[in-house]
Amino acid sequence: MINNYLTKKLFGVLLPLLFLSTKGNAQYTVSAIPHQAYTLVSPTPLFNVDDRNSPVITLPFNFTFYGNTYNQLVVSSNGYIDFRTNLANQNGPWQITTPIPNAGFGIKNAILACYHDLNNSGGTGTISYSIVGAAPYRKFILMFINQPQYGPCSAQKSTFQAVLYETLNTIDVQIISKPSCTAWNNGMAVTGIVNETGTMALTPPGRNSGSWSATQEGWRFSLPSEVNTYKYTKCDANSDGLETFNLQVVKDDLAAPNMEFYETLADLYNQVSPIMLTYSNLYPDQTIYAENNGQITKIILRAINCNVDYDLDTVATASEDLNGDGNLENDDTDGDGIPNFLDNDDDGDMVLTSFEYVFTSGRNSDAANSALDTDNDGIPNYLDNDDDGDGVLTINEDYNRNNNPADDDTNNNGLPDFLERAVALGVNEHALNNLISLYPNPASNLLNIDNRTNEVISNIAIYSINGMLVKQVPNAASTTSIPVSELQTGMYFVKMEVGNQVMNYKFIKK
Repeated sequence: MINNYLTKKLFGVLLPLLFLSTKGNAQYTVSAIPHQAYTLVSPTPLFNVDDRNSPVITLPFNFTFYGNTYNQLVVSSNGYIDFRTNLANQNGPWQITTPIPNAGFGIKNAILACYHDLNNSGGTGTISYSIVGAAPYRKFILMFINQPQYGPCSAQKSTFQAVLYETLNTIDVQIISKPSCTAWNNGMAVTGIVNETGTMALTPPGRNSGSWSATQEGWRFSLPSEVNTYKYTKCDANSDGLETFNLQVVKDDLAAPNMEFYETLADLYNQVSPIMLTYSNLYPDQTIYAENNGQITKIILRAINCNVDYDLDTVATASEDLNGDGNLENDDTDGDGIPNFLDNDDDGDMVLTSFEYVFTSGRNSDAANSALDTDNDGIPNYLDNDDDGDGVLTINEDYNRNNNPADDDTNNNGLPDFLERAVALGVNEHALNNLISLYPNPASNLLNIDNRTNEVISNIAIYSINGMLVKQVPNAASTTSIPVSELQTGMYFVKMEVGNQVMNYKFIKK
């Protein structure tokens, strides 16, 4: 019984704490993301006034920032979003004198998309915004286009965007072009976020207050996931927000065979009216609760319109349920905490999925067109973080270090390095690699090894996409198949010692 773990007295005290995330502590992280410049249809224009805040802009969704929830904001002509709506239509600061965090910093409670002294009073560029997408995953997109820097720097123009995500409470900044000009205000600029007192802040590397330039650069500010919470999102067949959920999926994902489900916390506490594993939600975005050996889990059930491409990556939302269990939330190929149906870089290789999700004719006359798979390893490029199979991750073939592997061509032959195996490997190793294959791929239970070389496989180990050893295979020399049913869904690396060489392969566990 649950009362062995939570007494009635303690239950009421601890209940509010069970599902708290670290949002209140605002433990944001910032990470580089692929560059993606949005083009908006019919955006709402803002002002062309120097050092001025906009009127209040009302969002059609709530947005959580540093532990507080807002549905209104103002925009500064100097490149930031301010949640202090009492400052609407007022003049704002332009001079940057200190890095952040600092209580003396002139701006508080703000998203500094690319804060520096701008002056578009001549109407050279535009500032506008738009809401794109569909609930519950809409985006507020703010665009600064060709904004002249102030005074003696007016010939230098900045273009950048900020994106606020509904439900995820994530912030993206895309800097298309931001030149440096030290003739005014020492060229000071900052990209980052700052809380309502100035005492907490976060900036990308090299983007705190100072003189810097940037081109085609993307950054994401994220909060950690809510604790003790499981999300179950599936396609809504008739667009009424109601669907039937197979709660066995939850049990399997959480490895909790004895888990019991309840519609309310009161039912769970009193251990009454457990619900069946096949459950139809009563209303959209319903929360139910589960208990397993004293651990309480909040479960969010959500049915969405899968005709919408929420991440704008050109992959149909229904097709992003890679493991086929009906839950879009537990398909996260790159392990970044963002499920594929909301992630515009599914494999985390810094190349947009929309760029990699291209098709080629099948390998034989009977095969239909299939997603491009450069290295023929059974994993299409948009799910493969080593597209050419050379053992060097695509993200590490960004030799000019601009967070975009697509523009690296070190041998100047017109083919990006991340698609050209010969850049990293010689012919002999390439040939050996092709004589060993793993199948099926993706795999559910067994991963078979087809070794057509004359070499002995002396060691086999499986690593997660984050480099963690998850399985060491015994008796590698005599192994022809590897049990993988216990692994979580996602992408893995198989490292083999073959003769005197180390070979790396990839597979997806579905």
